[in-house]
Amino acid sequence: MKPKVVVIVGPTASGKTALSIELAKKLDGEIISSDSMQIYKDMDIGTAKVTKEEAQGIKHYLVDFVSPDQRYTVSDFKKDAETAIKEILEKGKVPIVVGGTGLYVNSLIYGIEYQDMKIDENYRNMLMERAEDPQELEKLWEEANRIDPEAMTKISRNDKKRIIRVLEIYKATGKTKTEQEILSRQKGTEYDYKVFGISMDREKLYERINLRVDLMIQAGLEDEVKNLLNKYSEFPTAMQGLGYKEVKEYFDGIITREEMIDKIKQESRRYAKRQLTWFRRNNEIIWLDKDDGMEKNLKTIIKEL
Repeated sequence: MKPKVVVIVGPTASGKTALSIELAKKLDGEIISSDSMQIYKDMDIGTAKVTKEEAQGIKHYLVDFVSPDQRYTVSDFKKDAETAIKEILEKGKVPIVVGGTGLYVNSLIYGIEYQDMKIDENYRNMLMERAEDPQELEKLWEEANRIDPEAMTKISRNDKKRIIRVLEIYKATGKTKTEQEILSRQKGTEYDYKVFGISMDREKLYERINLRVDLMIQAGLEDEVKNLLNKYSEFPTAMQGLGYKEVKEYFDGIITREEMIDKIKQESRRYAKRQLTWFRRNNEIIWLDKDDGMEKNLKTIIKEL
């Protein structure tokens, strides 16, 4: 029998952190973050990184360990996450994977590998530059759709990161993202992943997102970005993160402070919508209703294990 690994997914600001910590306390578990921005050092406020107080003594893995000027791939995450799972199981504890980065989660639960990829930095930078122009972004989506129409059925026309990913995979490997995934899934997985998703009323979620952004601004997001810009000379991926990009646009005089705050809220709401769309395509997810409350959701998870 394969060892069980609990996975908790859901959109930003849906309460994944609080639920996972309470679950870890009940199951004697430890938590592995599957958030592609919380991996970075010196990026605490904008990524809503778990605080020492919030963690309540529960150990967290894959948080705050990559320098923002370094590249970190899905392949790196899968390797590091599986190492962490093994370490937690060897302690006799329960691994709990928590996060909202769909690509990270899928690499684990479906055993998807992208190990043959060698990133062409010039190609990526060119794509990122083109993607800043809405008309060019539309053209990039069309290019990706010609290469891998199956993958593009799951990717919206304004999802820069995933559109670029499809093009990069094809250039680097000569295989489409879909072909890569089919090949790697044939190997199966070492663990039995039980995936739970947090669902909640859309308007309530958007209210939570707006409040979270206000709290991030109050907590000093602008100073955090200022410190990052002073400390690091390059940001291959980190400065593209939600909140960071918009604050930099404000610093560069492209938008006003009020526009910056509104844009962070708007982009965060759009991101949450994309996350829900992504996760709802997974028929294996057991959905938890946020309105049912913490205790009921904890009982549902424990009952399913």
